[in-house]
Amino acid sequence: MIRFVQYLTFSVILICLGFEFSSCKKDKISTSSSDKLTFSADSVLFDTVFTTIGSSTRQIRVRNTNNQRIKISNISLLKGNGSQFIINVDGLKGTNFTDIEIAANDSIYIFIQVNVNPTNTNSPLIISDAINFTVNGNFQQVILEAWGQDAYYHYPNNAIKFSNGSFLPYSLISSNPNVDTTWNNDKPHVIYGWLVVDSAQKLTINAGVRLYFNNKAGLWVYRYGQLKVHGAKGNEVLFTQARRDPEYADEPGQWDRIWINEGSVNNEIDYAIIKNGYIGVQAELLGSNFNEPKRLRLTNTTIQNMSKWGLYGFAFNIYGGNNVIGNCQEHSVNLAFGGNYKFIHCTFANYWGKEKTRDLATLNINNHSTAQVLPLDTCYFGNCIIDGKLTSEINLDVQQDATFPPKYFFSACVLKTTMATNDVTKFDANKINAACEFENTEKYDFTLRSNSQAGPLTASNTPADAAKFPNDLKGVARLTTYYAGAYVKP
Repeated sequence: MIRFVQYLTFSVILICLGFEFSSCKKDKISTSSSDKLTFSADSVLFDTVFTTIGSSTRQIRVRNTNNQRIKISNISLLKGNGSQFIINVDGLKGTNFTDIEIAANDSIYIFIQVNVNPTNTNSPLIISDAINFTVNGNFQQVILEAWGQDAYYHYPNNAIKFSNGSFLPYSLISSNPNVDTTWNNDKPHVIYGWLVVDSAQKLTINAGVRLYFNNKAGLWVYRYGQLKVHGAKGNEVLFTQARRDPEYADEPGQWDRIWINEGSVNNEIDYAIIKNGYIGVQAELLGSNFNEPKRLRLTNTTIQNMSKWGLYGFAFNIYGGNNVIGNCQEHSVNLAFGGNYKFIHCTFANYWGKEKTRDLATLNINNHSTAQVLPLDTCYFGNCIIDGKLTSEINLDVQQDATFPPKYFFSACVLKTTMATNDVTKFDANKINAACEFENTEKYDFTLRSNSQAGPLTASNTPADAAKFPNDLKGVARLTTYYAGAYVKP
């Protein structure tokens, strides 16, 4: 009995000491650099349109998942007192806080408020900041974003599930499957996921409309749908990324693409600026019927700074005039699996990034798959410039075929190439490797300097084709002397 009491007493002492040791350990403030914070979210987005009070509140949870108390030496807004955000930490509002402690395996909430005037068209589309955390020498950050202007927001409400388990989130331009939709220049459109023009729908986008796409978002004109973009000189329709911070102004790959399928001959894009995405315009036969109508008219449009291709034609029918497609990571123009293509007074130039490398030609033409040769019925370039950093900027991946003989022709163009161009059935009155002398390729300014060798150029069929575009992309009259490209030489 005495031994049992002694044993019990000893055990109780050990348990008490254990509790005391554990309690002491939890109360001790960690100084280890390996002990960091975790957050309920790494970014906070205020995507509500603040049409009345101009403010909204969000919250994040800051967790200490370590077994010791932790001290946050500083919590502050990156922009300090100049921020349009206010944070509340431990019941106090402000922009800067010091020595905030969180117990072991515990958490605190930070409330974030933003004050914006969404009806002020001079405010940026996106207002951004960040909450900085410094703990044990570590720097951590939570990004804050708020829409600073009133806008139309398009959120996905459905998804296509693929066999590999991935999803493609999308929404239709209208819940009515047969409605025609028109967008005017009253407010910008902010797009999440894919916005789909379905088979019996038509989307008309008028001059001056701005479309801002979030990461992996795009515009999909599904089979038999129609897209009509009616921009104007000086009032172009803009397709670009949603991030408006200065550091994102020239960053490619921030959204996906404009994707157009077969079934319509009425797709038109006129006076648009398309930039900073993955693929600018992808006009593609989605099914297997090569006899389906599939036409896109692309005119007076600039496509630039894409992380893959500017224009991708896949067994399609594309007519293009007065376009500038430049500075893409791979091809500026990729015409694959045959099709019908005609380009007049276009500048296809690729001077992709100062420090960036590129191995693929500005223009790629292909008429076959691994299994078959496909009809390349027409591939005509009249008064065009095909230029860039590489020694040769044209890649003809063309196979000869008795059933579908490939047809391509370059007339009165400036071509940077090392291939033979003495076949008069393929090449007529071109300038080879002439110095185009663009104004500023780094800033996508492909206007010609006065010392440019991009003209004059004449060929038997050039005046009739070039006369369809009497003015250049800036509205300058071409008169009777034709220079290659989308701009008249000064």
